[in-house]
Amino acid sequence: MAVLILGIDSCSVTAAAALADGGRVLAESFENSGLTHSETLLPLILSTVEKAGKTLADIDEIAITSGPGSFTGLRIGIATAKGLAFARSLPCVGVSSLEAAACNFLDMDCTVCVCMDARRQQFYNAVFKTENGVLHRLMPDRAISAEALEKELQDAGQHVILAGDGAKLALSLLQAAPVTLCAPEKMYPLGSGVLHAAQGKKRVAPEALVPVYLRPSQAERELKLKRS
Repeated sequence: MAVLILGIDSCSVTAAAALADGGRVLAESFENSGLTHSETLLPLILSTVEKAGKTLADIDEIAITSGPGSFTGLRIGIATAKGLAFARSLPCVGVSSLEAAACNFLDMDCTVCVCMDARRQQFYNAVFKTENGVLHRLMPDRAISAEALEKELQDAGQHVILAGDGAKLALSLLQAAPVTLCAPEKMYPLGSGVLHAAQGKKRVAPEALVPVYLRPSQAERELKLKRS
């Protein structure tokens, strides 16, 4: 019997959801309305499930981007996934938001550098290669300065496509690197990308879902400075 899995993303200014049955995407929704996920994410999920002709009671598993990304967006996404999963103890899987975005390029053979704006000329970043419909990770998820990323891409010496909510900023800062901006429709993570990234990954109980921040929040950094 096929597993009905819900994929959710709310790590950046966009929100996305998709529902798949045995690997076949039944419905997908995407919204770019800024960081209003507390108001828009659940309605987006409900409309996606309805478009697929299903109900929340039909869902067998939930996949959610667990980071890196917006601290607020991450917390809302994780809380929403937990809320949907707790009642029926549904298995959950957290996936990298950067990997989910890179899955937009599975129809191409290319090298993709996914960048999310981490402020202060830093990025949450990972690099992937897509070949014959298969995604290969070249770099782990990390927080990296624009300067260090530029040197790394220069040294690699191959053309790279930029994606993610920090891609436009990266393009302006990585002027010495061989990079180009991706097509607009491939910029942000999609629900279907979340579902693809979840394939083969370990399922956990809802309470085991945790955000992956990569670095402390601004508030946490300021508190640490006050205490030092």
